Formats: sequence, C-alpha cells, structure tokens
Amino acid sequence: WMVDNDVANFLLLHQKEVLYMCMLGYTFLHGSKVFKAVPKTASVSYKLISMILACTGGGILVPIFLNKVPVPLANDAYPIAILTSFACHYYFPVVAEVMNLSPVVKSLVVVFYELVRAKVVLTFTLAASAAIAPTTFSFPLFGPIMCGTVAGCGGAFLPMNKGLDPITNGLQPPMSSAFVGATLVHLFLNTSLSDGVINAKEKAHLHLALLFITVGLVSAFNMKAAKVKKE
Repeated sequence: WMVDNDVANFLLLHQKEVLYMCMLGYTFLHGSKVFKAVPKTASVSYKLISMILACTGGGILVPIFLNKVPVPLANDAYPIAILTSFACHYYFPVVAEVMNLSPVVKSLVVVFYELVRAKVVLTFTLAASAAIAPTTFSFPLFGPIMCGTVAGCGGAFLPMNKGLDPITNGLQPPMSSAFVGATLVHLFLNTSLSDGVINAKEKAHLHLALLFITVGLVSAFNMKAAKVKKE
C-alpha cells in the first residue's frame, strides 16, 4: 500500500508529465540561487553556463566517474528545462520575487526540486553499485555512496575554480542530506535489511524523497532550533 497510491506515484515521478514539471521547479530554484550569486554585471553567457553547471553538476561528474554519458547530453529534457527557467529569470525576474514572497509557491518549488534530487541520488547510487565491482565486502561500499552524494550536490562545486569554498563553513543541507540519503539507501538495498521487503527500491525511493523534502523545507524557511545562550 505504501507505494500503490496517487501520492506515492507523484513523489516517485512515475508520470513523465510530473517529472517534467518537477524538472522545471528543480532548474528554476537552481536559477534563483545562481542569479543571486553571480554579479549583476556578468554576461548572459556567464550566467547561463553557471546555471547549467549548477543544475547538472552531479549529472556531469558521476557519469564521468562511471564512464557513462553525462545527463545533459543523454537527456534532452534537462537542457529544455534549464533554458526555460533561465529565460524566466532573465526576462521575468518578478517570477523569482513572487516565489520568495509567497510561502506556498516557495514550498511547491522546493518540493519539486527535492523530488528530482531524490531521483537523481537514487539513480546514480544504484548505477554505481552495478558498475563497481565489490572488493573487501560482498558489495561495493564506499563508491556508490560517494557517487550518490556527488549526484545530489555536485553542482555546488562547479565550475572547478570554486575548489572547496562551498564547504568552508561546513556542509550545506543539500550536501549532508545527499550523503545521508545515499548511505541509507545503499545499505538498505544491499544488506539483509531489505530481505523480504516487497518493492524495496520504490519504498527506499519514497523515504528518500520524504527525507529530502523535509530537509529542503526546513532549510528554505530557516526552521532551525534556536541556539541556547550560556549564562
């Protein structure tokens, strides 16, 4: 029953229409971050390339690790979504302002963003698990977790001249959630934890999506516990 309902079908992105809608939300939120970060005087090409790298960073790096075709080259839907979102930010910046002013709109965009990110993390964690041969253990342990983590936050480190600056003040929420999510999914699917579990992959995907949505909403609205002052 957990994955056999309309809500689960939406969260798991089973329908292409839902997937494309969420991809627009994913690229739009990335675009919002990029347009805030880049100088206002930057050229159009600089903003566009920065947005492409932000949206598909993990989808570029992980396929290179696994000797696969990068996502923006393998799936034409991603470039279309990126260009559409870029046009919205560039020609209609008021749309981004509406998102920031409306909690409802912002929540929807965050949900769309996290659903796509969960799908990406799961996809590349499984792909790495299938591509990497086991050595010390009966299944590859660290490789798939690293690939899943990079898939969920690789765009933060591109272009390469950023170095380790994105983690100067610690891991950002998308980084920590990608690491935790990839670790839990990988260990669940490759150990006795999933023995006898029907539709284990779909159920792992569902819980991963719910985890990402929770972390994303908490981060977007800064719902953090207040620091206790020492007397």
